Amino acid sequence: MNLPLPVAVAIMLSVGALLLVIMWRGWRSLQARSAAKVSALAAVPAEADLGAARSEPIEGTYVTTTTAGDWLDRVAARDLGYKAKAVVQVFDAGVLVARAGASDLFVPVADLTGASRTSGMAGKYVGGEGIVVIAWSAVSPSGERTALETGVRTLHKTDRPLLLDAVSALAASSSSSPDSRTDIKESE
Repeated sequence: MNLPLPVAVAIMLSVGALLLVIMWRGWRSLQARSAAKVSALAAVPAEADLGAARSEPIEGTYVTTTTAGDWLDRVAARDLGYKAKAVVQVFDAGVLVARAGASDLFVPVADLTGASRTSGMAGKYVGGEGIVVIAWSAVSPSGERTALETGVRTLHKTDRPLLLDAVSALAASSSSSPDSRTDIKESE
């Protein structure tokens, strides 16, 4: 069956517009669902309050943030669902992920739980454990803590172990500190 060209174009444009609306509604739905996991992110402290730098600035790509243990469960709320170029640096006060075109992410030392490497996270697969995963927790609107994982793909392969070691050391020092949020919660 041959359709006239204007009819075929109109059908194709209608189907394309319908697909875009479905994708937009799906993203909005994901943002609403993930808003129940994270109420607010920590504000980036002033430069003087960051403390000593534990790593050099490391260029890379902010991949995404997911719920811990489920690399496909992307958290889209609070601007965490957007992939962006980033510069990551570890300080005494926490980990700063300065993202281009998106709000910066600061994970305070008390919220850090560890670091690891993986080959992929929601929407990005690189193989060879090329993504550094920063494990942390945030307060949900219900007041409970939600375990999260943030993926960063470093620009240079040699920076991956440096970032992993710096975040792991900071998380280890946090868990041994009597002022860490985890210890406070356990003692309540």
